[in-house]
Amino acid sequence: MQSVLMDVDTGIDDALALVYLLSRPEIAIRAITCTAGNVGARQVALNNLALLELCGRTGVEVALGAEVPLDIPLVTTEETHGPQGIGYAELPKPAQEISPRHAVDVWVETVREHPGEITGLITGPLTNFALALRREPELPRLLKGLVIMGGCFNYQGNTTPTAEWNVSVDPHAAQEVFAAYSGLPEDGLPVVCALETTERIEMRPEHLQRLAEAAGADEPELVLPEQPEGQRSVSGNPLVACLSDAIRFYMEFHRLYDQGFVAHMHDAFAAAVAIGRTPYGTRPATVHVETGSPRLIGTTVADFRGIWKEPANARIVISNDPGQCFDELISSVGALARTLPVRSSQDSP
Repeated sequence: MQSVLMDVDTGIDDALALVYLLSRPEIAIRAITCTAGNVGARQVALNNLALLELCGRTGVEVALGAEVPLDIPLVTTEETHGPQGIGYAELPKPAQEISPRHAVDVWVETVREHPGEITGLITGPLTNFALALRREPELPRLLKGLVIMGGCFNYQGNTTPTAEWNVSVDPHAAQEVFAAYSGLPEDGLPVVCALETTERIEMRPEHLQRLAEAAGADEPELVLPEQPEGQRSVSGNPLVACLSDAIRFYMEFHRLYDQGFVAHMHDAFAAAVAIGRTPYGTRPATVHVETGSPRLIGTTVADFRGIWKEPANARIVISNDPGQCFDELISSVGALARTLPVRSSQDSP
C-alpha cells in the first residue's frame, strides 16, 4: 500500500486528481490539507469533503491550512474554476467536518510518525508546505518523495507571461521550498510537473465520452463546443455527472482564451506521477523563484547546466505520455464510477 499526503487548492483539475487517487485500490490517502489558491481555503476543504463522500469514502482527514500567502495578498481564480472551484458541478454539503488540526500539524505529525513512507503531492500553492518546513526542516529527508505541480521553464506562463499559477499565488513559499531541498541526493529531490508537460495533458470531449463508457453509462456523455454554455449533464452516474459539469466549465474557460475547447489536467498528471502510474522523464536543475521584480514575480528559472554553481534542488519533468496518462485516468476513474449508485432522474439538474 502506497501512502500519499495531498495538499490542494481544489480546483477542477485537483478534483480529478483526488478522484483518481481514490480510484486506486493500492493507494492510502493519509490526509488532505487545504490551501487558498483557486478558491479560498475553506471552500477548498468543503470541496474535498464533498468529493470524498461522492466517491463513498470516509475517514480521510481534511485539514484547513493557510488562508493567505506568506507575504503577498491572496488572489483567487473563480473565473477559471467557478464560484465554488468545481465549475458547474454542485455537490451536497458534506456530513464530515473539517479536521480540528491545522494543515501544518498534519504535515509534520504524519510524516514524523511514518518516516520514509509518505509521498507528498502538492497541486496548489506551496504555502502549507513552506510553513511545515519552518516547523520541521527535516521534512525533505523524512518524506519518501515529493511531487509538485507548478512552475514553467523556458515556456509561457498561464498567469503572467513568465509565471505559472500555483507559484505566482505564493512565490515566497515556493522559493523557501526549493531552498530546503538544495544539496540533497538527486533521488531525494522533488519531482516538478511544470506547464511544459502538464499542458500536454489536454482533455477533450472524446475523453469525457470514454469516461462515461468506462463507467458503464447507458447514454453517451456529450460535452461539445456547439452546446450552450453551462449545459448540465443528465448522466445517471453521479461521478460522471460531477466531473462532466466541472470540466465543461474548464473547457469553456480555455476556449475563452483561444486555447480550444479543451481542459488542461495538470494535477491529474501530477497524481499519476506521484504513484508511479504514468511514464515520465526528469532532469535535475537548480530552481530560483523570482520574488522581487513586479513584472517577473513568480517566474521560475531553472539552471540545468550548473552555471550558477549551486546544488540542484529539483527534478523537472521534461517528457511524458499524454495518451497513456488518459488511458490510465479514464480506466481507473471509470472503474470507481461503476461502483457508485445510480442517481434517479429527479436528482438530475
